Amino acid sequence: MELYFSDDNNRLTAEMRSLMHDAAVRALTLEFSRDGESSFDPEKTDAEIGVTVVDSEEIRELNRDYRGVDSVTDVLSFPQYDDTDELAEDLSAGNGSVLIGDVVICYDRVLSQAEEFGTGEKREAVYLFTHSILHLLGYDHMQEDEKREMRSREEEIMHSIGVTR
Repeated sequence: MELYFSDDNNRLTAEMRSLMHDAAVRALTLEFSRDGESSFDPEKTDAEIGVTVVDSEEIRELNRDYRGVDSVTDVLSFPQYDDTDELAEDLSAGNGSVLIGDVVICYDRVLSQAEEFGTGEKREAVYLFTHSILHLLGYDHMQEDEKREMRSREEEIMHSIGVTR
């Protein structure tokens, strides 16, 4: 499992990067578990996720260009798979590197939301990453039941890596 970071201003600390890696591994392990066994093995699976850290203006441009929403957002997800069954098949096939998708985090929003919610910079950055990974895996929060399921999985992952509120 590899995360490739693009963070020109080095805003993500080594600890944040490590926790993001742990969150990605945990999310994939949980997602592809059946009957207590996971088909995802981070030691044997060559999975990749790109992580880019940007400012408010850059994420606004990306949000406008890719989603048609001309406003700043906290995180964007660009999945490579529309179907998680296809992703699971590619991950288990062992046929080389599997790009799961890309995550773009607005660090200005990390800072403002950490202050607003009183969570701290580390927790907010890791939470936004975790939220985005779940989007890469097909989760959404447009309907109330989807939102509950996604929030529950976010909290499960965050708790499992030791990052709590």
